[in-house]
Amino acid sequence: MHTWPAQDAKARFSEFLDTCLTEGPQLVTQRGTEAAVLVPIQTWRHLQHMAKPSLKQLLLSDQARAELVLPVRSKLKRRKVQALG
Repeated sequence: MHTWPAQDAKARFSEFLDTCLTEGPQLVTQRGTEAAVLVPIQTWRHLQHMAKPSLKQLLLSDQARAELVLPVRSKLKRRKVQALG
């Protein structure tokens, strides 16, 4: 993965984009610190497809509720609770 300072990526964006499309993801740094990555759209779509859904997405999904596997309760005897007073 090639590293580009932000000012070079801005000044030479066409070359930056072409390099991304031919060689793969390109790293952008800002003041020497890694800041972002430019990836081809196919890579981005693959990453999005492979990402796990968020908890919110799972809770709002009808399909997720139907597939929810609940653990089996233990067969251990429970102690009796005595009433107060």
